[in-house]
Amino acid sequence: MTKPFRLRRSVLYVPASNAKALAKVASLQADAVIFDLEDAVAPEAKEAARESLRNYFHAQSATRAERIIRINGLDTEWGAEDLLAARACRPDAILLPKVQTPQDVTNVAEVLDDTDASENIRLWAMIETARGILNVDAIAELGLRSTARLDCLVVGTNDIAKETGTRLEKGRAFFVAWLMQVLLCARAGKLDVIDGVFNDFADLAGYADECAQAAAMGFDGKSLVHPTQIEPANVAFLPDEQALSEARAIVAAFAQPENANKGVISLAGKMIERLHLETAQKLVTKMEALGKN
Repeated sequence: MTKPFRLRRSVLYVPASNAKALAKVASLQADAVIFDLEDAVAPEAKEAARESLRNYFHAQSATRAERIIRINGLDTEWGAEDLLAARACRPDAILLPKVQTPQDVTNVAEVLDDTDASENIRLWAMIETARGILNVDAIAELGLRSTARLDCLVVGTNDIAKETGTRLEKGRAFFVAWLMQVLLCARAGKLDVIDGVFNDFADLAGYADECAQAAAMGFDGKSLVHPTQIEPANVAFLPDEQALSEARAIVAAFAQPENANKGVISLAGKMIERLHLETAQKLVTKMEALGKN
């Protein structure tokens, strides 16, 4: 199954138990929304949150934003019911928390297959534990297997900080190696990868800096905790005009008949390989998805 290209610059968490927040989703410009049944919902509110989510998806059959439901792990008392509720809502994807091994993903994929769930329901995986980081290569490799349904990794920096005792300081110096490890493995598995949240939503300058850092690292987008963070993320994860101009020139050059079978061409004094064409096409596709040709 060919994975369609999706913009995932801004990925907003919305508590499934918060009716006011759910009502605002349709008016937001986030590329994706994660309806959260896990951390954002207290244990005593889990059942009501599932019912709220069922009602929401029944009333809102489609939205501009990609829709993802984060469930509790299947090893918890809420996980099985969450998965059944999420399947019934028919979201674009189901986000699995605290993924530590490939089996955490394949177990859910098998349940979806056994219940004849649509192939359009994909899986996202949270990498937010020490074991998950150590096993991220094997987890990401599932992206090469269509039966695993895996489309995207999401870094859970808060949980990593909690488990390891590592401070999430400005610049995230202690986290860079782990972030790049997750990104590298995601790319090897042909997966998108989303950076963790920035907790202080009132600090827009600090947030902008962290978005710029994540974009420079190569992340596809950032997970968000507040609607005010949407627009800065949407801007940060777009190519600048110079990069876009160069990408269009590369695509146009390789489209010329005389270059159809060439692996390397000369363009503006530089040697351009077909690997550069693939990167250029991705940038152009991203802009076309925004209607900016």
